[in-house]
Amino acid sequence: MSSKTETLLATLKLQPVVPVIIIEDAKLAVPLARALVAGGLKAIEITMRTPAALDAIKAVADEVEGAVAGAGTVLDGRQWEQAVKAGSKFIVSPGAGTSVLDAADQSDIPLLPGTATATEVMQVRDRGYTVMKFFPAEQAGGATYLGALASPLAGIQFCPTGGVSLKNAKDYLSLPNVVCVGGSWVAPKALVAAGDWDGITKLAAEAAALRG
Repeated sequence: MSSKTETLLATLKLQPVVPVIIIEDAKLAVPLARALVAGGLKAIEITMRTPAALDAIKAVADEVEGAVAGAGTVLDGRQWEQAVKAGSKFIVSPGAGTSVLDAADQSDIPLLPGTATATEVMQVRDRGYTVMKFFPAEQAGGATYLGALASPLAGIQFCPTGGVSLKNAKDYLSLPNVVCVGGSWVAPKALVAAGDWDGITKLAAEAAALRG
């Protein structure tokens, strides 16, 4: 197992649920991350979907003790460089484009590449990966589909994301090929906008207690 794979697995195994968050206002990143860490969710994926994302990643990486800041929705090598410069300790991509894979080859930061089919898994496996994101999980076939990949694609572990919620998280976490899940339900927009950090800590603690 490569050192980058070991680093990625160590991060993903910090908790059963990795929060997938969209930050519209960078000033909210630190209190939000502190609330998630207080609830037991240390690894935090901040998606690169807003202009505030890079500032949010930097703020969390610099200011939130115990947090492991990661960048999500990284689509190309340019975004990879920006995310790493901002302080990302892991990178998540919705797919496995050549630009992202090439950037990962030249970096010490681990990548969680996205896959949705057996063919995609095999192609990414050929690049040396054994830990992947399964996305979009529910739309691609859900826990039943992912469970069916466990035997023919032995040795591959997944973090399913996309449509995963408190209601179905255990369906995924009970699978032998799932290391954790990713979800946005632990930081709902309404609570973030209201600054209800205690409410988010409660949701994070509930998620941190989940087991398969």
